[in-house]
Amino acid sequence: MTSHPHAQPLATPTAGVPRPPATGAATAPGVGQVMGWVEGRPIPRELLDRRIADLRHGPLKAALPSPGTAEARQLTRWLTQVVLTEVLCETIARAEGLAPLEGPPLDRLAAVELGSINAAAYNGSPWVRAVFEHVTTATAVPAEWRPRPSRPSAGAHHVCHRLFSDRATAERATADDLESLGQVDLASLPAALAEAIARHPYGALVGPVQDGLGWHVALVTPGPPAAPPPSPTRPPDEGEAIPPMPELPQPQPQQRPRSPEAAYSDLLQAARRRTFARWLDRTRAEKVALVPGLEHPGDPRQPDNHHKH
Repeated sequence: MTSHPHAQPLATPTAGVPRPPATGAATAPGVGQVMGWVEGRPIPRELLDRRIADLRHGPLKAALPSPGTAEARQLTRWLTQVVLTEVLCETIARAEGLAPLEGPPLDRLAAVELGSINAAAYNGSPWVRAVFEHVTTATAVPAEWRPRPSRPSAGAHHVCHRLFSDRATAERATADDLESLGQVDLASLPAALAEAIARHPYGALVGPVQDGLGWHVALVTPGPPAAPPPSPTRPPDEGEAIPPMPELPQPQPQQRPRSPEAAYSDLLQAARRRTFARWLDRTRAEKVALVPGLEHPGDPRQPDNHHKH
């Protein structure tokens, strides 16, 4: 098992010493500068400064915004949310008697489903992974996500498709943003998307269509036409060169269909990620207090927020 450099145990208040009130102020008696408050406990700003320094001296330093810019301040706010999420989960894990859990990083789709802050905390902290397992252990696949018992098939079509995490981005998508799925039977697509495709003519951009996975955008064209019958040939005249045989196309390997068990497992993991993201939103709202200047990067009240919706 590899250890994480920022997964050190949290400092706890000295026994018998009153805990400072969670005022949301940027300083606390006996602590100095704080980056936030978790369950009424001030979290030293030093944790955030150390994380920023690690990035500034790490392999991605060339891609980071210049210090002092609005983008750098937004990065600081984003890292604040990541670190406070890690601290929150470690606090809860220790209180519940959970052990830190090592594991592989999330894939790209899973990270999008969790959200960038939650995904960074999950990938960076074994305590977050432990709480994920604890919180989502009883999660089930929502009924509306499960495949219908029967669905008519309209045959194979050439489908270009892309899944987006939010409607605004999906609405801006064009055909050039989509990725080819090849020849696809409509019955193999998510039900909401297949039904929307069936209501549109070939070549029309379909979507955004929402389901439990996100916002779908697709474009459908007919499958390839049947090969024309071979033209009649005549035997070559004496002395006439015989043309070479054309190269026949090589058969493409068939992609094995996914088993129902594998498809259900994918849906279950997506449902668990949704459960965890919602739980984190509620728990942070209840247990985390932010300080001036380190608001959430998407907070419209802070001056560097330039999100457009």
